[in-house]
Amino acid sequence: MRQALVRWAGGIAFEAQLGSGHTIVMDASREVGGEDRGPRPGELLLAALGGCTGMDIVSILQKMRVDFDRVEVTVEAEAREEYPKYYDRFRVIYRVFGGDVPADKVKRAVQLSEERYCSVGALFSHGAEITHRIEINGEPVE
Repeated sequence: MRQALVRWAGGIAFEAQLGSGHTIVMDASREVGGEDRGPRPGELLLAALGGCTGMDIVSILQKMRVDFDRVEVTVEAEAREEYPKYYDRFRVIYRVFGGDVPADKVKRAVQLSEERYCSVGALFSHGAEITHRIEINGEPVE
């Protein structure tokens, strides 16, 4: 079982001590009473989705022996207007850069991440719509 111990850190900030030994401070903006000492919890959800699927994509492309220089994942989310204002729609944009990156292999890597490997995406997909877009060297892939 994984664990995070989250403690109040003054104001409305919290510090999370993660099972991996890392520490993250979460806070709110000054406009809502925070001190802006760290990311918002909702931002960390977006980062978790991007990091999870990004790690999958890199690992899968490496196993496919695809030569690439850089991978970027942008996660956009829309939240409901009413409380609780949880994210109900996500869009994940995958950008792969490099010489001759085969689109079919990138598409397959994205498919495997979304359907089989990314546990964060699997969790979100049960209550939200997740769509994606793929770009190779700045050009959209259909």
